[in-house]
Amino acid sequence: MRDGETVTFGGLGGLDRAAELRGDAARQAALWGEGTARVIVLWRGKPMVAGEARDRLALLPAGHPLVAGARGPRLFLGIAADGPVFALDLSAWEPVGIDAAAQGGAFFDATEQRHPAVPADHLFVELRGVMTRLSPLDAELAATARGLFEWHRSHGFCARCGHASDMAMAGWQRHCPACNAPHFPRTDPVVIMLVTHGNRVLLGRSHGWPEGMYSLLAGFIEPGETIEAAVRREVVEETGVKVDAVRYLASQPWPFPASLMLGCAAEAVSDAITLDPAEIEDALWISREDMIEVLGGRHPRVKPARRGAIAHFLINAWVADLLD
Repeated sequence: MRDGETVTFGGLGGLDRAAELRGDAARQAALWGEGTARVIVLWRGKPMVAGEARDRLALLPAGHPLVAGARGPRLFLGIAADGPVFALDLSAWEPVGIDAAAQGGAFFDATEQRHPAVPADHLFVELRGVMTRLSPLDAELAATARGLFEWHRSHGFCARCGHASDMAMAGWQRHCPACNAPHFPRTDPVVIMLVTHGNRVLLGRSHGWPEGMYSLLAGFIEPGETIEAAVRREVVEETGVKVDAVRYLASQPWPFPASLMLGCAAEAVSDAITLDPAEIEDALWISREDMIEVLGGRHPRVKPARRGAIAHFLINAWVADLLD
């Protein structure tokens, strides 16, 4: 696929992850103290961004009071052109007057929080709401930090013996002090399918999605299964549509919480839809001409997939005939 790596979180920002330094605590301490280190801060999965347009990460200096007063270990994300980058989790902070219901229960958390130690235009925001505004480097840093912190939050105990584990290797591993088992960040492979039949593409919507929102079909790859087999299985399970040829197009890290989306094209050999209501709420075929209306926000029934998501990226490429 042409320009497949330009998808959001595509990793074209020039970050050197410097994996060789993750076990070198002395070198990390030196980088922290050299004056060029910058720090990403997250609160309950939300990165802090700066500017009225919410279009850049708030990269704080290591000596900033908010950084100096933070509790908990820091992650070493790597070295960018301007110097080393670390990340801290400030989830223990309790904002005054927070609306817990709005923050935690909605499909999309539109609330914003500001810590009193930073300027008024520095806000914690939902990453999915600003991801298309960030530079490739900022997007990669935010996705990496969010994914790692979510893994640490949900994997605090050893999967082998059940003992509490410790963060290790600058946040890129966990270590069990009881049985000495190492644990590594989890990424769940997910296939997402641009299923076409002639001049039409197959869309679906999950239960609980906002009214009118549709996207490409997707599903987790099962143990012992290839990408191609997962595509065929998921499509027929959810819609009854059978597909034949499957090919890989592009991928996207999706840290909500820990997926790697594997975008594929699939050619349908049937078009009758038989829904599995336990899997999805609805599915339909949309012509290329109607999809142009969907993407322009003019379709009477269907709203487009979220901008920045690989589904939106693949659909745009299909409409523009940019698939190899």
